[in-house]
Amino acid sequence: MSSYYENVIRGTAREDTLVILQFFQGMVGQKFSFLNYFKEIPVSYDAILLSVEREMAEFAVHEYQAKTINNEKKTIIYAHDLSPFPEDMVGEVFYVNSAKKRVILCNFGYARIHSTNRRFVRVLLENRVGVQILSRDGVIDGLVQDISLGGAAIDFSSTLDLQPGQELDLLFKLPDNNGGAEREVTLAAKIIKVDGENGVNSCVMEFSTNKNTQQLMAYFINQRQVEIIKELKEINL
Repeated sequence: MSSYYENVIRGTAREDTLVILQFFQGMVGQKFSFLNYFKEIPVSYDAILLSVEREMAEFAVHEYQAKTINNEKKTIIYAHDLSPFPEDMVGEVFYVNSAKKRVILCNFGYARIHSTNRRFVRVLLENRVGVQILSRDGVIDGLVQDISLGGAAIDFSSTLDLQPGQELDLLFKLPDNNGGAEREVTLAAKIIKVDGENGVNSCVMEFSTNKNTQQLMAYFINQRQVEIIKELKEINL
């Protein structure tokens, strides 16, 4: 979950926790907005602060929020309008129960959220989608980790020297989870970031779509989004 935000230290970690708890003590009964991610899908509902005791805060939360909090062991709390500090907050899980819709958080700190700057909904893929780089040196196969209408994270098992800023063509092979035929979509892409380890290039790619390719990509992403929401609903704690 830490990839969605960065920690912000105003005093020391201990001092920040105590200041946040002091703020919470005057906010019992107030609503706070939580943020978690389940397979890259944002889960954000309001929570009500019930009590503050022994450096812990108990909240009444939505059932789905409780499930994602249990999965990530943390939650991000958006800055409140009445907060004396501008930063968002993050808290670790001490106790969570989705049936009772309760969560107790501790070890609070300040946070600066990155993930809310995303322009498109991103989905994590359980069954990796095949993709190919089409280049003058031939065809290079890869597997998509996650994808949105604006980009994707892709693993390429290749010794090809891939560099940030490099532009290339990608051929996606999108399955139809409703039993339809596989769809092939070709997009011009640019490499944003490359992490190479153990012979695998993990690349973050950025691309743009036209009307036709956007429709095909959106259909696939929406299918996966429906699957993820269904998975979240079916989690039992």
